[in-house]
Amino acid sequence: MHSYDPLAIAQRLDPFDFHEIAGFNGASFAVFHGTDLATSDWERHPDTDELLMVLDGSVTVEILTDAESHRIPLTAGQFAVVPKGHWHRHTEVRDLVELFFTPGATEESTAIDPRVLTGA
Repeated sequence: MHSYDPLAIAQRLDPFDFHEIAGFNGASFAVFHGTDLATSDWERHPDTDELLMVLDGSVTVEILTDAESHRIPLTAGQFAVVPKGHWHRHTEVRDLVELFFTPGATEESTAIDPRVLTGA
């Protein structure tokens, strides 16, 4: 058994880097460190939900549904669950340390609206 300090781990990361911390049910918890970023690329996980928890700083998570875009602002102590199969990205990243858990596959897109390219 181990204890983990994701804030201390994040201090050792380069900006916009991530590090797997601990295995959990066949996947891993990981920590992400971001400084200032207007918008990241899109990603989605076709086979699983994703947990995004802010430990320090702030971020807005943008999640696309079939017809809408939802923007969820998060600060330290808050989290969002991104539903399986939904495109999402980080916007307004400010001195962010984020704990995340993504047990499935990841697809990425640099498109303005990835739903147009994938039909989802």
